[in-house]
Order: sequence, then structure tokens, then C-alpha cells
Amino acid sequence: MSAMKAPEFFFHGQGIWPRLLSPLSAIWQVGAAIKRKRTVTHKAQIPVVCVGNLTAGGTGKTPVVIALVQYFRQAGFKPHILTRGYGGKLTGPVKVDTSSHEAVDVGDEALLLARAAPTWVAKNRADAARAAEHDGADLILMDDGHQNYALAKDFSLVVIDRAYGFGNGRILPAGPLRESVSDGLARASAVVLMSGGDHVETTTWRQPVKDAGLPVVRASLEPGIEAEQFSGQKVVAFAGIGRPEKFFSTLESLKCDIVERQSFADHHLYTPDEIMKLVETAAIHGARPVTTSKDMVRLPLEARSMVSEIPVGLIFENPRTLDEVFADLISRENQHNG
Repeated sequence: MSAMKAPEFFFHGQGIWPRLLSPLSAIWQVGAAIKRKRTVTHKAQIPVVCVGNLTAGGTGKTPVVIALVQYFRQAGFKPHILTRGYGGKLTGPVKVDTSSHEAVDVGDEALLLARAAPTWVAKNRADAARAAEHDGADLILMDDGHQNYALAKDFSLVVIDRAYGFGNGRILPAGPLRESVSDGLARASAVVLMSGGDHVETTTWRQPVKDAGLPVVRASLEPGIEAEQFSGQKVVAFAGIGRPEKFFSTLESLKCDIVERQSFADHHLYTPDEIMKLVETAAIHGARPVTTSKDMVRLPLEARSMVSEIPVGLIFENPRTLDEVFADLISRENQHNG
């Protein structure tokens, strides 16, 4: 099942819909508070680093987690990843096997994460943490879960999309926020400010982050070396991610000639007919159909050879700030290994 696309009013202004839906936002907050109070929190025996956000939709959490895998491995850790497996049918805890699992089983993000490190899918994060510890992990990277209280976090990084910020500043369903900005930042260790191919930036995040006294780690998504082959070529671009326009901007930065672009809902599971229409459109224009890594794992197996993947990687622009955030954790690890 595909997620719905976020309505335009989540980002643009206040309008009538946010005002009409505001009473439901209050109900959402009450429900979240009750759920939090009733949740029993498990404390793992190993450090837990959560990468989350305050808004519904994609901000770039998955590439941040993948980049942190390499960061912590260089520091001597053996990290495992926990994820809910959004869009998958397995409740877990189950260790993702990229050779046998599909997106319908564990979700698209889990398949990407499993390429980087051992990855566990589970609706119950505490159960997944126990499984990871038993399997030899000495650090847990929790993909999403800033609003999940089943597993205690030692560090929480809140990812903010620099072009989206906090949207219209309202809580679901009147806006994109999962909770109030002040509450969410109060539990954070640092902010990861994400930029992609676009050059738009909102500054609504600045004052709340400053008020919270949080360090800001700047990061950007950059096309991989393999993507250079698409420079100057005609492409039919499609994406079903949180903000498809970021993918299209990446293609523009590669100087691609985008003859057609199509946006789908986040986590959309593509049908063979949908892909064939895209392939036929590309053939008419003498173009190549291209999509993201996250979308590629949601394509029917028989269609993947017809579509090209545009890989991107995350770069921490001020890694010293990241070092400062995790200084104590890495120091303890060095003493343990030394």
C-alpha cells in the first residue's frame, strides 16, 4: 500500500484547511501523550543512537543512518540498524536478507539499510534491540523513532530538511509536525540540517534550534560517481519519496535533459503497467527512465533491468561537530578497545 502525498498546505501558508483541522491536532497531541505515558521503555545494554525527525514525510533520515554506519565503524564499533519496516508485512523482529526479502516484506528503507549494515525490522523496537545485541552488535542505529518510547536513546539526532523546515508549523493533521517543535528538540542531542539538489532554504528552523542550544551538523546529498554517466542525457524521471522534487533537482545538477517527470506517493509500490508506461514514454523521447535507489527496490523484479538507478551519498560538511556530539561515546569505545 502506498502512502498518501502530503497536502500542499502542509508547507504553504496557513489557509482554511489548517484552521479547520486544528482541533484534530489537539486530539492528536492528547493521544500521543497518553501513548507515551503508557509505554514501557527498555534500556539496551549497548548505546542507542536514534536518527529521527519532527515532520511527517522524508527528510533524509535513511542516508544519514547509512553515513553513520561508516562513521561508527571507523571509530571501532559494530553497528546494527533497527527500523520499523514501513510498508512491509513482517512484524519481526527479523534480520533483513537482501537476497530473499522484498519491499513488500520489510519495506524499501530496510532493504537499502541492509546493504550498509545488519538491519532488523520490528514493530517493537525493544525486541529488535535484544535481537541485535544477541547477534553481536555493540551499537544500535535506530532509523526513525524519535517519537517512539519503547527503546531508550543515548543520543537523538533530529534531521531537518533545509528547504522544508517545519512546514507550516502546525501539528498533524493541520500541518506536518508529529509533535511541537519545542518538545521534539528538547529530547534531541543535535540537529542534522539536510540539503539536496535544490537550492531553496527556509530559515524557520534557526531560532528554535538556537533556543534549544543544539549543535547543527550540516549534511548534503551528492550524486555518486556512477551518476556522472547520465550527464547531458535525456531522461524520464520518476520518484515516490517524501519530496520527489529533490530528486529532480539532483538530475538538473547533473545537467540531465528531463523530458518528463512523475511524482508518486512516498513508499509507492509500482505495478508492472506503471513501469511499462514510463519505459514506453522514455522510448518515444529517446530517453532513459531513471529513479532513486529507494524507488528501485519497489519496482517489480522483471522491470528493474529497464530502469536506471541514480545513486546518491551523504556527506557531512562539518564532521568536527559530529565528533563533538559523540566525543564521550567514542572515547569510551577507545578505552574499551585499548
